[in-house]
Amino acid sequence: METKHSLIKSFKFAFEGISAAFRKGRNFRIQSFSGVIAIILGVLLKISASEWLDLFLIISLVLILELVNTAVEEIVDLVSPQIQEKAKIAKDVSAAAVLVASVGAVCIGFAIFFPKLLLFY
Repeated sequence: METKHSLIKSFKFAFEGISAAFRKGRNFRIQSFSGVIAIILGVLLKISASEWLDLFLIISLVLILELVNTAVEEIVDLVSPQIQEKAKIAKDVSAAAVLVASVGAVCIGFAIFFPKLLLFY
């Protein structure tokens, strides 16, 4: 199925989505800030190429899941403005996906940065 808008408009829509998530989502801002801090720490500690790959993958995963979580919450709120058990489950499960990725990110960050930080002591 062919889309009715250009590739440039598709990118514009995507950036509008990121902008909306940044404006509306406190968690997205926190996770973005945490990702920036991890990148700065990676530069300062001169992490290896494979560690950069791990870091970028986990940062991307957390941010992607937060974007999907935001989309799920908005859709659920649209189709089910009243609190319903199935709507609650959908929102809770999408939030849980972000939590699992975030815990994984902390573990990966610990594995990358802790040994390097120990060298300073």
